[in-house]
Amino acid sequence: MAQIKTKTKDMTTGSIPRLLLEFALPLMIGNIFQMLYNTVDSIVVGNFVGTKALAAVSSTTMVTNMSVFFFNGFSIGATVIIGKYFGARDHKMLHRAVETTMAATFILCLLFTVFFLGTNNFMLHFMKTPADVFDQAALYLRIYFAGVTGLLLYNMGSGILRAVGDTKRPLYFLVLTSVLNIILDLLFVLVFHMGIAGVAYATIIAQFISAGATLAVLLRTHDIYRFSFKDLCLDHNLLKEIFRIGLPTAIQSVITSFSNIFVQSYINFFGATIMAGWGCYNKIDQFVMLPVQSMAMASTTFVAQNVGARQDRRADDGTVSSIVLSLLITGVFTTFLVIFAEAALRLFTSDEAVIVAGVGFIHVNLFFMLFNCVNQVLAGALRGRGNSVTPMVIMLFSFVLLRQIYLFIMSHYISNTPLTVGFGYPVGWMACCVLEVSYFYLFWKHRPK
Repeated sequence: MAQIKTKTKDMTTGSIPRLLLEFALPLMIGNIFQMLYNTVDSIVVGNFVGTKALAAVSSTTMVTNMSVFFFNGFSIGATVIIGKYFGARDHKMLHRAVETTMAATFILCLLFTVFFLGTNNFMLHFMKTPADVFDQAALYLRIYFAGVTGLLLYNMGSGILRAVGDTKRPLYFLVLTSVLNIILDLLFVLVFHMGIAGVAYATIIAQFISAGATLAVLLRTHDIYRFSFKDLCLDHNLLKEIFRIGLPTAIQSVITSFSNIFVQSYINFFGATIMAGWGCYNKIDQFVMLPVQSMAMASTTFVAQNVGARQDRRADDGTVSSIVLSLLITGVFTTFLVIFAEAALRLFTSDEAVIVAGVGFIHVNLFFMLFNCVNQVLAGALRGRGNSVTPMVIMLFSFVLLRQIYLFIMSHYISNTPLTVGFGYPVGWMACCVLEVSYFYLFWKHRPK
């Protein structure tokens, strides 16, 4: 085995900032290309189908995110467990953790497909989706969830690779399939005139190809993280540990995303133009979140490997470095997008009213994303140590309870405008940042060493 060229990255030795950047940058670029799936859908629909079709695709974002966020929470649990065994050099348990993770993934793919196809229309009614965009939104979701297995398999497979420090090959697969998605979007919409169904089919085809490529890597590698169908198993103790870490994160992500459906329902009150503007802003907001999420994942993997190697001080130093790097990168992204907000929105639509609405959301909200740099990295570090309950509680309070209280008070008693509704996001970010920093200072620094 020593002669095999490995794609893994040991983060228990070497320069901390360099290791974090080497891990996070391919992940961030990969996440950008993954975001291109739905973003290109919106761009093609907004420019070649119409504003109502754009509003339909935009209104489905919160629903599709629910499935993605829950599964990502589960994958974080697997990443932490696999990362710890990798740091501890326990190859036997690492292999068993990979097999257990993949067995659980296949089961969850089936459950997710059935559940979300069955609740498709309910979600849209719950968001008070206007009648003039309902049918198109429902069609997009039906096709998307019929093929959601591709997305889930890719995310879990890439999560296994991230646990051992390999972020480059998932990036290569995403670049390839994102380009393919763009080609298929244009082909299905401009040549075959399939409208909103065309962009949905393009997305799931590209996702299945990326899933197939990732599975091929896991099946064909001779490295320590190899996946084999004949070794497929469900180790109950390992599965319990994966769910202990991943389930609170998944629950928090789903409830937060479900709470965002309430935000979408408040936005839907203002009609298709504001819906489209809010949807375009959300696409841009999600791009700004990418360096934040990438550094948070880097923090999780870095901490997990170093805790597995019993290097707690180095794990803490990595957390601080992750916060600093996240603030610097996100600050640059945010400044650029605020300055060029109108130009960014024109990628999605030429409707001037939609552009004005989207620019307003960007100018009011986007700089507050810097608070997310702190709370997401700290949450990632806690999960890397196996503590996912604390960030779950803090984030549910901030992103769900407090945000809903704010929205109810503002819309019913103070000022029910699109911008005041949209500001519900920064309210949650700021509260979460304050609570997580307070937790670290008051409790975490006094933990047993």
